[in-house]
Amino acid sequence: MTRNEQLADQLDWYWRKNLRPRLDGLTDEEYFWEPVPGCWSIRPRGTASAPTLEGPGEWTMDSASPAPEPAPVTTIAWRLAHIIVSCLGYRVGWYFGGQDVDSRTFAYAGTADEALEQLDEMYGRWNAGVRELSDADLDNPPTVGPERYPMENRVLHVNRELIHHGAEISLLRDLYRRQDGAGPHRI
Repeated sequence: MTRNEQLADQLDWYWRKNLRPRLDGLTDEEYFWEPVPGCWSIRPRGTASAPTLEGPGEWTMDSASPAPEPAPVTTIAWRLAHIIVSCLGYRVGWYFGGQDVDSRTFAYAGTADEALEQLDEMYGRWNAGVRELSDADLDNPPTVGPERYPMENRVLHVNRELIHHGAEISLLRDLYRRQDGAGPHRI
């Protein structure tokens, strides 16, 4: 197995066995659920209280620069948008071409189904791009984008980010389903 296949398969195994199945059946209610007051989320334009809003469309992403300390708790909607845009989207555009993705111009999803479609598309583009990398590509820094570490480092970073944020989303789904205090629920 080549290095690029190992890197792509590492994330793809997690994607197929853990993360993507855990997102099946995600409802809009779960997508927007705020487990504590003051969460950051994706909101209809004009309804947010965050200092900065990302996105030009009907839906915006709560944000602030610099980020507050401690960082606000975020909803599944916010975390999915972060994966789609910041973890995958920027880098897909920089490294593998196609449409550039930018948090200020991205059309954020107003439904769970739309967010999952965006996630599937961006993940597919990322995984396909990683599978096309040569050993020389992996050894050298990317020729575009702000990052100057070897591409292999960048791929491993994205893998870690998706695993990390995917686990957060999975936990939020567990908490949502158990918020009534009832016993175990099937996920």
